[in-house]
Amino acid sequence: MRIGLDFGTTRIVVAAVDRGNYPLVNFEAPDGRVRDWFPSVLAVSSERRAYGWEALDLQGRPGWTIVRSLKRYLKDAGPHTEITIDRHTLNLTQVLVEMMSALRHELLHASTLGAKPDERLQAMLGVPANANSNQRFLTEETARAAGFDVLGLSNEPSAAAVEYAYRTSEDRKSQARTGLLVYDLGGGTLDVSLVAMGDNEHEVLASDGLPDFGGDDFDAILAGLALSHAGIPQNEKESLTVAERFHLLDECREKKESLNPNSRKASIDLERVRPGWQEVSIPVDSFYERCRPLIEKSRYVAENLLAANPDQAIDTLYLTGGGSELPPVARILRETFGRRVRRSAYMRSATAIGLAIRAESEDDRVLRDRFTQNFGVWRESDAGANVTFDVIFPRGVKLPRRGEDPLRVVRGYRPAHNIGHFRYLECSHLDAAQQPQGEISNWDEIRVAYDPSLRGRDDLGAVQVQRGWPRNDVWVEEEYTCEANGGVKVRISDKLSDFSSEFRLGKWAKNGKPSKRR
Repeated sequence: MRIGLDFGTTRIVVAAVDRGNYPLVNFEAPDGRVRDWFPSVLAVSSERRAYGWEALDLQGRPGWTIVRSLKRYLKDAGPHTEITIDRHTLNLTQVLVEMMSALRHELLHASTLGAKPDERLQAMLGVPANANSNQRFLTEETARAAGFDVLGLSNEPSAAAVEYAYRTSEDRKSQARTGLLVYDLGGGTLDVSLVAMGDNEHEVLASDGLPDFGGDDFDAILAGLALSHAGIPQNEKESLTVAERFHLLDECREKKESLNPNSRKASIDLERVRPGWQEVSIPVDSFYERCRPLIEKSRYVAENLLAANPDQAIDTLYLTGGGSELPPVARILRETFGRRVRRSAYMRSATAIGLAIRAESEDDRVLRDRFTQNFGVWRESDAGANVTFDVIFPRGVKLPRRGEDPLRVVRGYRPAHNIGHFRYLECSHLDAAQQPQGEISNWDEIRVAYDPSLRGRDDLGAVQVQRGWPRNDVWVEEEYTCEANGGVKVRISDKLSDFSSEFRLGKWAKNGKPSKRR
C-alpha cells in the first residue's frame, strides 16, 4: 500500500493512495476520539521512552518528561547527534527510528488505512525545501529502519503544489502555463517555492525559506505574553521545568489554533503549568503585533524570491501549513500580494495529499525539483596562498527524476598534498566571484590518503597534511553524484591504481572520520 507521509514538527499527517483518491488516514486516540494526525511527541523517563498518543497520555505523570518539535533538531543533526532532555541523553537517530516505528504500528493496527498487519507500506516522504543532504538522508534512513519502503523524498512546498494542481486541474484547463508561489509555514520551518504550472508537468523554478521560523515561534510569543500578563516574577519564569515548559507551550498552541478572524482574546490556563497560577486573557491584537515582525520577515523571503525571478509572474500565492492558519499571516501577505493570496482548503494536510499523489505515480513527470542551495568544497588556490570555494552543484540546478541517471560532476588533478582534506559546505547565495554569501551551513570534513603508504589507515586525522608532495604516479578523480532525493555522494579515486573511497556526504564527520563510507 502506498502513502504520502508528512513528518511535521508537531504532527505527522498521512494520506493514502486509493484508486485515484487520496484520503487522510485517521488514528484512534486513547481518549476514543478519531484524529487525522499522529502526534510527533516523545515522552522520556529513566526507564523507557514512549511516542505519539502514549507519550501525550503520560503528560503530568511523575518521572516523565514530554518533548515536542523533534523535527527542529534535524537541521544540524547527523547519525551520531545526541540531545539532552531533562538530564536524559538520547541518540537522535535512534529516537527518530523509534518514532517512525510507533507510527507504522499505529498505521497498521489503529488507523483507517485498512492495511493488513504484514502489508508493506510504501511511502513518499516530505522534507523542507531547504533541508540539506544530511537531513534528507536521516529522514529516509530512519523511515527505512522503521520498516517503511521509501519510494522517494519530495520538498514539502513542491508536494503542496502537486496537491494544488490536482485540485484545480479543471479550472486551469483553459489557461496557459501559470505561476504559483507556495508559502508553506509549518511548525518549525518556512518554505517558499516558485512553481511553473503546466498541463501535465510542473517545474520548481526556485525555493527559499527560513529554517528556524514556524508555528512554534508563535506559541513561544503567546507563552511569554501570558506569563507577563499574569505578573509571574522573573525568577519563577526561569525556574520552569522542562515538563512545565511543555505544558505552557502546549496550552498556548491549543489556544492559538482555536483563534479565528473574529477572535478578540486568547485565554491561557496557567493552572495547567503550575498549581496556584491563574488563567489570564491576552488581547489578540497584542499577540498579533508581537508576531508581526516574524511574519514580515517571511514576506520579505517571498518578495525576494520573486525579485530574483522577474520573468516569472505569479497568479496565486498558495498558503499552506499549520502555521499559516494564524489570521495575521494571510492578512499581512495580502498587504503585498492582494487577492492572489489563496488559503489552502487543507492547510495542515496539503503536503501529505501531494506526497500521496506522487507516491501513486510511477515517474516524476508531474514535478521537477531543483537544488535550493549552492553546494561545494573549499580548495587551496595560488599555490596555497588563498582558499576558494568550488561550486559542485549550484543553486537552481534541476534534480533528476526517479529512474533517470544521477547528476554527475567530476574534478581531476595531480595532488599537491599527501592527504586530501575536504571541507564541504552549502550557502544560499554567491557573490560576483562565486564565493559564499548569506546563510552558510558547514557539512562534512573527510580525509583521503593520496600517499599510497597511508592508504588503509583509520587515523588520518592524526597525520599531518604536507604540501609539496610531488607524485607523478597519482591522478585523483573526484566524482560527485546526486540522485532524485537530493542526497550527494562522492567517489574519490586514484585513476592510476585501484584505490577508491566512496562517501555519502552530510554533517556527521567525527574526529575527521566520516561515518558513512562505502
